[in-house]
Amino acid sequence: MLLNPPQPLERLILPEQLDGRHGGNRADHTSCQLDADNDLQAIQAWLAEYRDSPQTLRNYRKEAERLLLWALLERGRPLSGLTREDCIRYEDFLIDPKPRERWCGPKVSRLSSAWRPFQGPLAKASQRTALLVINSLFNYLVKAGYLAGNPLALVRRRGRNNAPLQHPVERYLEHEQWQALLETVANLPKDTERQRQYYERARFLLALLYLLGPRVSEVAGHTMGSFIQIRGRWWWLVTGKGQKQEKVPVNQDMLEALQTYRLFLGLPALPELDETTPLVSSLKGTSSIGANMVYRIIKELVNQAATRLEATDPRQAQQLRLASTHWLRHTSITHQADAGISLRYLQRSARHSKMDTTSLYLHTEDEQWHAAMESHRLHKK
Repeated sequence: MLLNPPQPLERLILPEQLDGRHGGNRADHTSCQLDADNDLQAIQAWLAEYRDSPQTLRNYRKEAERLLLWALLERGRPLSGLTREDCIRYEDFLIDPKPRERWCGPKVSRLSSAWRPFQGPLAKASQRTALLVINSLFNYLVKAGYLAGNPLALVRRRGRNNAPLQHPVERYLEHEQWQALLETVANLPKDTERQRQYYERARFLLALLYLLGPRVSEVAGHTMGSFIQIRGRWWWLVTGKGQKQEKVPVNQDMLEALQTYRLFLGLPALPELDETTPLVSSLKGTSSIGANMVYRIIKELVNQAATRLEATDPRQAQQLRLASTHWLRHTSITHQADAGISLRYLQRSARHSKMDTTSLYLHTEDEQWHAAMESHRLHKK
């Protein structure tokens, strides 16, 4: 029997008529890639994808839990039976969860009888975050073949009629273009000392722009001392917009690129605390290069890469010639999103103040939409 007041997921027992086995939005079970017979099991399968990120797991569980409980208690429907109209109602519910005594309570243990899904109405930023997480859940279940469609994707965002239309970020390199750029750098001449200096600097600069996603002004304005080690892990301390200092994880590829470049410059493999060596040096190694020089290096490399693509893919070559240094920041964030990195971590790495900005880098839904339209043919076969 469904417990009332609401119960956390680990204590929730769904009545058979509401467990989602016969939800109106269920896909054909023969194509499902999950061992999930009901909605609770499907949610648990999605949450298991984040088992290595405890904080993300807690945040995502909270939003999925709220939606599931609302569907059961307020709509009398399984999660897999929610419609477009239900999603609109849920947006309104997030603004003011009612009845308060059922849905809102103090922050207590999940085992407490006083536990409730909400502490009160959600702020606008929290409302947006909740919908982004739920959208991610629905997209996952659609892609896994558990749901037939994403009802949230149909909902028009209200209250933004006067806001400029935001489009997904398009100024980034496709994976094939990025590979062409990597190959271009790998094949730079290395016969003379000056050529080797140019090659090593270009290789490090490309790694820096792709793996850390900095703005060009941040490359020109930092030193090697901005790489620091905290509790055995390396981070890049970056002072960005508004002179706000933040940190970005340095993964193994970035650390190896840093070590290779430093050893070539005759420096110790790892930076020292407060080291003043320029982050990216002039070919003589005596001074830092400016933002304009970073731009010129990247433009020269993308033009060479475009020439490599010209014979096999003229369209991609033409687009690649338009690329600049800021495209590589967009490329970094977009490729991270393509790899399935959590939206929360994308926002932190990109150092966006709003998650809405980061969400513009998510292109999966557009790709699924385009693929679905292949069934709409001029001549039926």
